[in-house]
Amino acid sequence: MYKTVRINPISPHPPRASVLVIYTGGTLGMVYENKGRQLVPFEFEHLIDRVPEVRRLDIEITFLTLPEPIDSSNMTPELWVTLGQIIFDQYFDYGSFVILHGTDTMAYTASALSFLLEGLNKPVILTGAQLPIGIARSDARENFLTALEIAAATNAQGYPIISEVCIYFNSLLLRGNRSKKKESSDFNAFQSENYPVLANAGVRIEYNFPYLAPYIQENKLFLHTRLFSQVTFLKIFPGITPEVVHSLFNISGLKGVVLETFGAGNAPTAAWFLEEIKQAIQRGLLIFNVSQCDGGRVTQGQYKTSTALAQLGVLSGTDCTAEAAITKMMFVLGQSDDPDLCRNLLVTPLRGEMSSTFE
Repeated sequence: MYKTVRINPISPHPPRASVLVIYTGGTLGMVYENKGRQLVPFEFEHLIDRVPEVRRLDIEITFLTLPEPIDSSNMTPELWVTLGQIIFDQYFDYGSFVILHGTDTMAYTASALSFLLEGLNKPVILTGAQLPIGIARSDARENFLTALEIAAATNAQGYPIISEVCIYFNSLLLRGNRSKKKESSDFNAFQSENYPVLANAGVRIEYNFPYLAPYIQENKLFLHTRLFSQVTFLKIFPGITPEVVHSLFNISGLKGVVLETFGAGNAPTAAWFLEEIKQAIQRGLLIFNVSQCDGGRVTQGQYKTSTALAQLGVLSGTDCTAEAAITKMMFVLGQSDDPDLCRNLLVTPLRGEMSSTFE
């Protein structure tokens, strides 16, 4: 089903670590053919020809390619579960995992995997590139090589330094479910405004140890496989009409809405808007409030324009990103039909994706 290629750059000597690299598609694994007119995936058995620096790594690398690599714009919840299943099935065969992924939905995939992989005790590092690996100025080589180094890094006791799902891009290691894409044309494509950078790869890789998820030796990996995708976003804007809000809240089968509000969680106080919110919550719809701002947090009740939301039962997402909020909602609704349990899980930090409502 999956095509695999194994490379041991220091063969016949034993490697220091083993990494499974999962290629989903995306710019990093592309090269130009037909005299530079067409981008096509390159064959990973020729990796050393493209990235000769791999010879200096004492890491055994196994490449696993999805049957049909995709543009990340075509990523789906079903593929998130597939990636989780691959990691779960190969968990005891490899010390760490690197996922090569297109940048457009990388933050969504990283967030989803953080929820699906409960008890994770090994690195899962997503990376990609803004330019194909076959281009001279490509950022693909540095991103890929450093992601491998971080994935293979251990402490003095031999335990992994990283024990969570992360994104590595342009010298920065970020918590996956705290990340979002901020640039489409610059190399510094990702940011984590509400959580410190986990590592900075300069001359040395400097880890920000107080903010890393701790390695817990007794952890056992559990894979969740249910995601409920009948959820949506409602981004508030000046001039939003009753017809738009009513239509969205009354979508058949809809169970959850991530409400993207102004500033610290503020929304219109028009009577029609609050009535739509009230009726939706009374019908059992979960409404999760996150800010449209990249930084800061939702503080319902700080301003009059958010007090009514809290009183009606809108749930505060505090400093959760929109990407983490929507994938968390899919995850929570996939775990239980109990509305009280779902509400409690949404406002509870599960994988470091948000600060507590009470902080």
